[in-house]
Parts: sequence; C-alpha cells; structure tokens
Amino acid sequence: MDKQTRRDAVRDYKERKVSVGVFAVRCTATGQVWTGGARDLDQKQNGIWFGLRTGGYSNREMQGAWNAHGGAAFAYEPLEVLDVEGASRMGVDTLLKAAEARWRDELGAGKVVG
Repeated sequence: MDKQTRRDAVRDYKERKVSVGVFAVRCTATGQVWTGGARDLDQKQNGIWFGLRTGGYSNREMQGAWNAHGGAAFAYEPLEVLDVEGASRMGVDTLLKAAEARWRDELGAGKVVG
C-alpha cells in the first residue's frame, strides 16, 4: 500500500459515520440474552468476541455460556440506533443508558458487562 492510499484509508476511517445504539448478545443454546450500549455498534461485537474467546470477559455468566456452548451458539444483534446528532457527550451517555434500560426490561436481559 502506498502512502497516498494509506492516507486516504485513514481519512475515510476517521470520517465514517458511527452508529450509536443498543445491541443484544444471544446464546441460542440456552436462550439467554444480554444487552448493552455502544458508541460504535459496528465495532462492539469484535471487542466482546475477543474477550470471550480469550476467556477473560468480565461477565462471568456470559463467559460460562460461551465456554459451555462455543461461539457458534452466540449471535450479536443491533436493537436500536439512536439519533445523537448535535447531542453533547453527556447527552449521548444519558440517551444510551435510558435506551439500554428500556431494552433490558423489555427482553428480560442481563447486562453485557457485569
């Protein structure tokens, strides 16, 4: 990759629009569901799956289900994309926490991060 192509790729990455919202992680083998909020829904799954694969994820219940049933039994599902255009960082956090709580109640889910 030449320098200009690299610069263009970095610029495109920095300028991409990220999706802020709420997601669910489901264990299809047990029916368990965990929800969480993310400032970048497209990237959040990578971090969670990495933690689970390496065996050090902070949610022990989720880690136990992963260990028992494997990654093939898990699914990542974006639930809601929030409109945070023009919101302050604190405003985004407030919107995200409220949406997370609403989805957790609706699904009877646990928190992704314990």
